[in-house]
Amino acid sequence: MAPEVYEPAEDTLLFADNLDVRQGESVLELGTGCGLLAILAAKAGAKVVATDINPAAIECARKNAEAYGLADRIDFRLGDLFSPVAKDRFDLVMFNPPYLPVKPEEAIDEPLNRAWDGGPDGRKVIDRFLQALRKHLNPNGRAMFVQSSLANASKTIKALEASGFRVETKREKLPFEELFLLCCFDAR
Repeated sequence: MAPEVYEPAEDTLLFADNLDVRQGESVLELGTGCGLLAILAAKAGAKVVATDINPAAIECARKNAEAYGLADRIDFRLGDLFSPVAKDRFDLVMFNPPYLPVKPEEAIDEPLNRAWDGGPDGRKVIDRFLQALRKHLNPNGRAMFVQSSLANASKTIKALEASGFRVETKREKLPFEELFLLCCFDAR
């Protein structure tokens, strides 16, 4: 693991334990970090595109995929959110976004810190993700992503439902927050 790459923690493990990927699906993982979820999706038989804004994360994830013999099933791309896949659509979009509230005066502009810095209310990246999500899903596509109770998960669920998604949640209580794995299905 590279020191400037987000190391899997409770949020990633909650995601990994509930990952639902089918053979032959096209999968996008935004913010791949070390590549764990992309590797699990590729191992399940999906064709995966994995992106990250951090060049060190892309390199780390690529090396991890090579170590598991899955590098040919994962296309690694550098960039912010959906920009590396501007016109592409997927069966499944996965994301473990930066969701922790960080005051501007406490923000540190370094690659590792951007992995959890969700801005003052924890929603800086989540709201941008929600605005662009639908146009990157195939018909009957779905999304899975993690969010913290510290970033108003109920606001996210309401926004998803208002835009035509059915949302199922898995929860995990931690000492200082509750994590939500949101599984979103097109209900239109």
